[in-house]
Amino acid sequence: MDILWQYQFRIILLGDSTVGKSSLLKRFTDGIYSDVADPTVGVDFYARSLDIEPGVKIKLQLWDTAGQERFRSITTSYYRNSVGGLLVFDLTNRKTFDHVREWHKEVSEHILPHHMVYILIGHKSDLNKDRKVSRDEAEQLAADLGVRYVETSAKCNSNVDRAFELLTRDIYELMKMGEIVTRDGWDGVKSGLTAKVLYPAEDEEEVAMATAEKGCHC
Repeated sequence: MDILWQYQFRIILLGDSTVGKSSLLKRFTDGIYSDVADPTVGVDFYARSLDIEPGVKIKLQLWDTAGQERFRSITTSYYRNSVGGLLVFDLTNRKTFDHVREWHKEVSEHILPHHMVYILIGHKSDLNKDRKVSRDEAEQLAADLGVRYVETSAKCNSNVDRAFELLTRDIYELMKMGEIVTRDGWDGVKSGLTAKVLYPAEDEEEVAMATAEKGCHC
């Protein structure tokens, strides 16, 4: 039986072929890593839940897209129904880094007038001696795109959970501010049977005080 969740976020992984998107997802969802991985054909599906705060469980639907051009017509159909995206490049492959802006532009234009929450991922940080992209360059790109930047290694299990947790928290905070809402016909965010009523951060204290005043005054 599926564990009860308050919200479901659909998140898509974007980037060239061989950057390690499947390895990141298998490490995050199953806790495993393999040096041998078959190329993704079309789209693969993964899932995991995160406790984002006390009483709030987020179910993540994770979509692993093929990076090859011949599958682009298949993967673009998943853009609109995703609320978050990991822009993944290979730290040892300069070309994959250079293509990040193209991925960001393609997806952002495809989902207009709506927006996606992104995080930039420099993957294969364990191969530091073969590095072709500096941290400064990657951080500058992230700043230009207005997103977070995290370096990960599925092989060493470095920052993998952190990357997904940061993106999930960013989406959740935007929901609390009312900048992301559920919409009919959109699968990016869904409410569960036990969805929590969200309030902007500045209103939480007022809500807590109002609730306390309704209590017993014996």
